[in-house]
Amino acid sequence: MTGIVTDNVGRSSGLVKAASVAGGAWTKIKELTASGSATLSFVDGTDDVVLDSTYPIYRFSFINIHAAAASEFEVGFRDGGTEYDATKTTSAFMTYHMEDDSNTTLAYQSAEDTAQGTGFQNLMTGSQIGLDNDECMSGEMWLFDPSSTTFVKHFQTETGHASNDSPVICTRTFVAGYCNVTAAIDAVQFKMGSGNIDSGTIKLYGLKDS
Repeated sequence: MTGIVTDNVGRSSGLVKAASVAGGAWTKIKELTASGSATLSFVDGTDDVVLDSTYPIYRFSFINIHAAAASEFEVGFRDGGTEYDATKTTSAFMTYHMEDDSNTTLAYQSAEDTAQGTGFQNLMTGSQIGLDNDECMSGEMWLFDPSSTTFVKHFQTETGHASNDSPVICTRTFVAGYCNVTAAIDAVQFKMGSGNIDSGTIKLYGLKDS
């Protein structure tokens, strides 16, 4: 941040962007749009998806994910096999604010933690996505160096959703963890805990070193 400020001192135009200072820029790789979809999958080498050493950092953007049934949004990672069952260890916390201002909270969510688990990871806590037309979930997930065969593969997510409650609850959830495998992560899949993804878009981006 200091470098960005220094490079922009005295500039009235042509401001230096953070991406250019860092030596890289986000490149859009793939966009998937749900329509009553059971899953949305990003598989390296399939349908123009890149999820390898081309980029050290990948970002998934979740845009207006609407559920067909009140449920949570989940992610699974594939490590070279056919199943999205890469072993994970994670931690989660959340904050919420009720729409009628009756309650707020900030809390660690032990129920959403995974300790060397192979199931899908819930990216929401506290409540489910609401079903009204004006209720949905948006957010992002970052995946770091998924092609590494030396180190664990870290990921972190931040989501916000309008809940299936009365009054509606605005919930923000943070999840971080790692796939504790030496094999590369070659595919990522998103789904609801139950039911389909009624609508919404997921975009995949990559960030180069230079």
